[in-house]
Formats: sequence, C-alpha cells, structure tokens
Amino acid sequence: MRNLKTTFVAAAVLAAVSLTPALAEIKISTAGPMTGQYASFGEQMKRGAEMAVADLNAKGGVLGQKLSLQIGDDACDPKQAVAVANKFVSDGVVFVAGHFCSGSSIPASKVYTEEGILQISPASTNPKLTDEGGDNVFRTCGRDDQQGIVAGNFLADKFGSKKIAVLHDKTAYGKGLADETKKQLNKRGIKEAMYEAYTAGEKDYSALVSKMKSAGIGVFYLGGYHTEAGLMIRQAREQAYGVQLVSGDALVTDEYWKITGKSGEGTLMTFSPDPRKNAVAKPVVDKFRKGGYEPEGYTLYTYGAIQAWAQAVAKAGSTDTNKVVASLRSNKFETVLGNIGFDKTGDVTAPGYVWYEWKGGTYDYIK
Repeated sequence: MRNLKTTFVAAAVLAAVSLTPALAEIKISTAGPMTGQYASFGEQMKRGAEMAVADLNAKGGVLGQKLSLQIGDDACDPKQAVAVANKFVSDGVVFVAGHFCSGSSIPASKVYTEEGILQISPASTNPKLTDEGGDNVFRTCGRDDQQGIVAGNFLADKFGSKKIAVLHDKTAYGKGLADETKKQLNKRGIKEAMYEAYTAGEKDYSALVSKMKSAGIGVFYLGGYHTEAGLMIRQAREQAYGVQLVSGDALVTDEYWKITGKSGEGTLMTFSPDPRKNAVAKPVVDKFRKGGYEPEGYTLYTYGAIQAWAQAVAKAGSTDTNKVVASLRSNKFETVLGNIGFDKTGDVTAPGYVWYEWKGGTYDYIK
C-alpha cells in the first residue's frame, strides 16, 4: 500500500508540474552577411547581438523573460534577405537587429512591416530605409545623405584643386553614398572628372585604375565596400600611382588592411564617432577584449540597437510592436552608443559623421 500511495503522489506532482505553463522566451534576431565577401561585418553584428543578449539575460532578461537569439545569413543578397525575414516571421521573432547591407534591409523591411515585426538596423545607411519604410523601421547608424554632405564638403575643401573621380558598386548602399557625395560636391561648384560604376566581387580592377591614372585623377571617392576598395588602392600602388582614396563607413573592418597592407596607409573614410571611446561603453568593450575580440565597426551599433529595444520594451511593458514603436519615439535610451533617441522617421538622434585615417594597420580620428 505504501508503494502504491507513493506512486499516486508522484504522479499527482508530475501532473501538477505539467499543468504549470512554462515561461516562454522572447525571440529576437540579427541578420546580415554571415557568409560571403562581407562576412566580417556579419561577424561584428553576430558578436554584438550575442553579447547584448547574454548581458540582458544575466540581469533577468526583458519583462522577466529570457531572450532567445536567432542568427540570419542574408549574404547581402536581397532575395536571401527576404527569405531570412520570412523565416523569422514563421519562428515568431518579435524584433530584428538588422540587416547590414541597405540592399538587404530595404526589401526585408517590407516583410517586417507587413507582419508587424520591429526592425532596427545597426548599419544600413540608405535614406530609403526609413524614409519609405513603415513606422516599425529604425536604425542606430547615420544616413547616406548626411554622410554624403560631409564627404562632399571635405573633398571640396581639401581636394578641390585636384581631379576627382566618383566610383560606385551599383548597390543601394554604394551608389546611394556615391551619388549623395557627388551631389554635395556639385553644389560646391566642383564637377567630378570621372563618374564610373564597377562590379563588386571581381579580383582585378587594374583597368579601372589605369583609366584613372591616365586621366590624371588625384583623388577617387569610392561608394562601396572594403574588399573592392582595398584591391583598387593596392593595384594603384602596384602601378606606382599615388592617388588618394576617400570612402565611407564600409571600410571599418581590419580586413581592409589585410587586403591592402601598407598600400592602405593614408586612406580616409567617414564613420560615426567610435563608440569604443565612450566611457559608458568601457565595461562592454573590456569584456569583448578580455574574450579576445576587438568590437570594431558595427559590433557596438548592434549591441546598442538591442539595448534600445530592450529599454523601450521595459518602458512600454510589452513586446507589442505598436507599443514599442511609441516607446522608441518618445524616450531616450542609455546605450553603449551614448544617450540616444529616434526621430519621426526612425533615424537615430546622435552625433553625425567624423573623419578617420588608416595608419599602421588601424584607423583613428584625424587629429
């Protein structure tokens, strides 16, 4: 009898436990080029997201629930980005810190808007993302029309007496940035000597380099990514061509120097103020470095996007997208990027672009 009674009691306990609802995890994600030639940026985003989720979970999560992170690989391909977005929808993701390439973020944003998923891109700078996106679309980085004004003015002020070429890779990001820079340069009364498109992913740009050299180009502005920029400047130096390279925020990876070596010395680029230098970011930066990873580029921009979302959810008391959107638009958030907020279009209210120079294998502010 004792054994039978014990069995009944145990069964009753198990039944009671099974009837107690488990506290569900909140599913969030990041998406970017985890593979392909821009995978270094995907790695930055992945590292930033993983650390942000780990830190939030260590403090109890969000609204008392732990976060579950999914990683999506879009390889900076628009079709793959849409497939990733649809996968997130089917998996019940409520927030996406992504994507990286504007050409991926923009089509993916259509899916997120239709399905009511919040999106904060840490890296996509094309103005169309927020100008034409839904109320659910935000970014923690700047915009190409802001970056282009800074670049155009710099070219006019520093290199106005030289022949200037403007190159782009035909992508939403690269062409958008090049065109905004060209627009401002033209507003300053300077006409570019050459405006050329190139194909990303090639290994030999010596013909384009030779064309610039023959035309007497002294400076070329490149709207595109670090891989092609690195190859072009290296191939220019191989031709004993001392042209100056000026570019944008897609050169913020140490892979640029791995491609160029000393040929990259003196390359100039725009990027937002380096969040690694923020005092508020120091504990996070130290943690990354202790783990053997340097949180360059968009690592902290991804971390900051997740911080802002988590704080907006806490203020809203819900993960409901409409409530979180209202919270994002009406509050300020303490993040590794500093104290940030968002305007009516979803763009971050934070300092704009500054200039960096590559020297000795790393980049730093121009003094």
